[in-house]
Amino acid sequence: MASTAFPTRDDFAALLNDSLGGEDGGFEGRVVKGTVTAIENDLAVIDVGLKSEGRVPLREFAMPGQKADIKVGDEVEVYVDRVENAHGEAMLSRDRARREAAWDKLEAEFTESARVEGVIFGRVKGGFTVDLDGAVAFLPGSQVDIRPVRDVTPLMDIPQPFQILKMDRRRGNIVVSRRAILEETRAEQRSGLIQTLAEGQIIEGVVKNITDYGAFVDLGGIDGLLHVTDLSYKRINHPNEMINIGDTVKVQIIRINRDTQRISLGMKQLESDPWEGASAKYPVGAKLSGRVTNITEYGAFVELEAGIEGLVHVSEMSWTKKNVHPGKIVSTSQEVEVLVLEVDPEKRRISLGLKQAQSNPWDSFAERHPIGSTVEGEVKNATEFGLFIGLDGDVDGMVHMSDIAWGISGEDALALHRKGEAVQAVVLDIDVEKERISLGMKQLERGGPAAGGTTAAAAGLNKNAIVTVTVLEVRDGGLEVQAGDDGATGFIKRSDLGRDRDEQRSERFQIGQKFDAMITGFDRAKKPTFSIKAMQIAEEKQAVAQYGSSDSGASLGDILGEALKAKTEG
Repeated sequence: MASTAFPTRDDFAALLNDSLGGEDGGFEGRVVKGTVTAIENDLAVIDVGLKSEGRVPLREFAMPGQKADIKVGDEVEVYVDRVENAHGEAMLSRDRARREAAWDKLEAEFTESARVEGVIFGRVKGGFTVDLDGAVAFLPGSQVDIRPVRDVTPLMDIPQPFQILKMDRRRGNIVVSRRAILEETRAEQRSGLIQTLAEGQIIEGVVKNITDYGAFVDLGGIDGLLHVTDLSYKRINHPNEMINIGDTVKVQIIRINRDTQRISLGMKQLESDPWEGASAKYPVGAKLSGRVTNITEYGAFVELEAGIEGLVHVSEMSWTKKNVHPGKIVSTSQEVEVLVLEVDPEKRRISLGLKQAQSNPWDSFAERHPIGSTVEGEVKNATEFGLFIGLDGDVDGMVHMSDIAWGISGEDALALHRKGEAVQAVVLDIDVEKERISLGMKQLERGGPAAGGTTAAAAGLNKNAIVTVTVLEVRDGGLEVQAGDDGATGFIKRSDLGRDRDEQRSERFQIGQKFDAMITGFDRAKKPTFSIKAMQIAEEKQAVAQYGSSDSGASLGDILGEALKAKTEG
C-alpha cells in the first residue's frame, strides 16, 4: 500500500516509459519539447522530462550572424540524440530539431512553389550554403543574381527570399535560387513600369552596360537599348566615345514593344537634324572642305559638318589613278576639298567628287599641247595594239602600232621600243571627255609622207582620188589601212565598207588584203580617210553618165554590166 500511495522515482520512470513505448530509448530520435532551466556561459540547460537535463549551445538557437534570443523558462523543441551519455546527461540538439521541422515545412512550400526565407552563410565549391530555418540548402553561383556577382559578401547573413528548385529528403539535398526571385520581381516591375512609358517620351536613365553595338540604359527598373546609330548624327565608331558606364543620360523613347518588353532609345533625336535644308546648304556644284572619316574599297566618306557625311566613290577620286584602292589616294582624318555631285535629303546621301575639285589634267594637256605639237615621254607599257606613253600632267597617250614607224608592220614596229625608253611623238588627237590622247611617232620621221609638215595631199594623195590600200588592222568599228606599200595610214569606218549592210562587216576583211578605196578627206592630223562606199557610188554615177540614164529603160544592173565589160576590155 505504501508503495501505491507514495510512488517512487522508479515508478514515475516506468510510467513515463510506458507512455513513450517502453524504455528511455523511446525518446531517442524524436523531437520533443523542453524547458530552459538555466543559461550557463554559451550553453542552455534544457529539461525534457528525462532522468537528467541536457545542454545545447546557444548558437543553435540563433540564425547565422545573429544572437540567440532565448531566456530561462522558454519552451523549446529539441531533438533527442541519446537519452544519457557517459556523464549521465541527455544529448540534445536544437539544430537537428529545427532541421526536421524545416524539412516538413519546406516540402509543403516546395509542393506549392512558394518562396522560402533563408540566409547565405557559407561558401562551397560552385556556390554557397543557405540556412533555411535549420535545413541547409545549396545555392549555385549562377543562381545568385541576374548578372554575375563578383562579391557576394554584402548578400551574406541577411534574411532574404529564395525559390526551391529541387529537393531530396532521403539524400538531404536542397537546391535554391535567388535569381528566380529577382527575375520574377523584375518582370513585375517591368510590366508595371512599361505601362507608364510612351513613345516619344523624354526620360533620364543610367548607363548600365556598353557593347560594340550600343548601350543599355536603366530607366528605373527596366532597361532600354540605346543603339550606336542613335547616339549622334555624326559617325560614332564605338559608344564609349560619347558615354561611360554610370553616366546619367537624357534619352527619348523611340519604340516600345509591349509583348517582348523591349524599349529602343535615342539621344540624337533630342538634337536638331543637320539634314534639314541640306539641299540648300550643299547645292550641286558647290566646292567644299571636309574631313575623311572612313575608307572602304568602294570609296571614302567625307564629313562636311557634324552629322553630314558624303561619299566620294572610287571612280570620282582621281583623274589619272584608275583601279587604285581609295586608301592609296586619301587617308583617315585628312582634310580634302570636294565638289557636290548629287544630293538626296530623303535617303540622307550626298555624292561628292574629289577629282572634280582639282583641275582636269586632260584639259590642261590640251591647252599646253594642241594637235600637231611635239611631246616627249617615257614608254610606260606595250600592248598588242600599241604603246602607252607617260606625258606631263600624269596623263598617258597611246601610239597605235600603225603610227610607230613607216614601211614595216605594226608588230615589227612594236619590237623597236622597250618599257622605260624616252621617245618623241606628235599629238594626233585629244578626246578630253573619254580621256584619250592619240600620238604618232612615225610622223616625225624624216622623209615620211607627213615629215617636215608635208601633207598627205602633197605626198600624192588627193581628195576623191582612188587608191589601192592594204589592211593593217581589223576592228569592230572599221579598218586601219595604208595607202600604197609605205604611204600614209588612214581609217575606213564600218559604214563606209560598202553600200549594202552585208558588205559593212569588217570581219570579212583580213590583215594584208589589198583593195581600192576613195580618199574622202583628211582629219586634223592630216591623215586620209577612205571609203569603199563612196567609190562605189562614184563609179555608179560615172557609168550612168557614160552608158545612159536609167530613164531610157535600161536597168541599173545593165548599165553597170556594160561599164564593167568596157573596163575589162579596156
